[in-house]
Amino acid sequence: MRLQLQPLFIICFLMGMAIGPAAFAQSDYDANGLRVKRIFSDAENAALSEPFKGVFTEDDVPTDLFPVRSTGVSTAPIMNAAKSFLGQLTPAQLIKTQYAVDDSEWRKWSNVDNGIYVRQGVSLEEMSESQKKAAVELLSASLSAKGLGLSFDIMKTDQTLRELNDNSFVFGEEKYFFTIMGVPDATEPWGWQLDGHHLIINYFVMGDQVVVTPMFLGGEPIVTATGKYAGNEILQDEQNLGLALLQALDTEQRNIAVLHSDKQRNNLQAKAGKDNLVLNYEGIAATELSIEQSKQLVDLIALFVNNIRDDQARVHMEDVLQHLDDTYFAWIGGSTDDAVFYYRIHSPVILIEFDHQNPVGNPDAVRGVPTRQHIHVMVRTPNGNDYGKDLLRQHLQSHKH
Repeated sequence: MRLQLQPLFIICFLMGMAIGPAAFAQSDYDANGLRVKRIFSDAENAALSEPFKGVFTEDDVPTDLFPVRSTGVSTAPIMNAAKSFLGQLTPAQLIKTQYAVDDSEWRKWSNVDNGIYVRQGVSLEEMSESQKKAAVELLSASLSAKGLGLSFDIMKTDQTLRELNDNSFVFGEEKYFFTIMGVPDATEPWGWQLDGHHLIINYFVMGDQVVVTPMFLGGEPIVTATGKYAGNEILQDEQNLGLALLQALDTEQRNIAVLHSDKQRNNLQAKAGKDNLVLNYEGIAATELSIEQSKQLVDLIALFVNNIRDDQARVHMEDVLQHLDDTYFAWIGGSTDDAVFYYRIHSPVILIEFDHQNPVGNPDAVRGVPTRQHIHVMVRTPNGNDYGKDLLRQHLQSHKH
């Protein structure tokens, strides 16, 4: 029997509910996919029609949180790798891969699969071996060993989804697209983007400063039991150390940190299309934590920051520590060792969300129930500096191009 994509399905999927396109064949997408793609396109266009502001609280006012400065950390390896990558592309590939540094392409990304969302740039799947090598070298120059490994492991989960869904054309470990914004340069602003299912990296570079947000990390299944990548697993430390911090809180602290003890749905807030999200601080402030609990919080934040190259991660963590007293930890869900949950870490300079999601791509999962086998992570720079927008604004004000 052919699958018929009903309006209720579309609404549920767009809201992140449990219903999903788990086993669609090519013919099903031919028949129904255009309608879903149009809904995604309309939603994206509506978001892009709003000038970028960034993630703010109701009480936030723009401040000089992100000054143009010298960090003393060279970005030359990233620049050189990007130049080498561009040098490998054909003229036709360059046309669809390279954009202006202030192009709206920065904001065009989504964590959904390739049957629903149309991506720009050139994918690993369509690259030659030498082009793939150059693309991997760009990732290697930009990310830490941890971040690089996690990126590849997320791609592996998409290959597992392909296997679980009868080799569905929408999934695959090479369906990840690269774009370059601007021209790689030692002083002028530029950047690159990796966009694919459960893996989005926006990497802005200006001088020796970098901004690596929005960054989306996730996967399904989180622990792979069968197939080509049996034994692959992702985001376990992020899950377990988050729970350990919650469990370290005393009763009074938990009463402040826990927003809801029962998790029934997806809770991610700062997802695709939410560049101008208004999100207030909630949960427990770092100032209410003990020294040991504060250390646990810092270590948890570092798990996410340390996905970028080590020297730049140290610079970013210095900024995080400067604003630690203004950092909040919020929780939704249970506290048992096998609990499903959502947590948020929010400060003036970083926003981290971790969410156990309802199953979508795994055809064997129980529908409508959040599971540890499907995780979404969102990392953003609040107060207007996602995509390096605040740094770019300052640069353009002082350099009239």
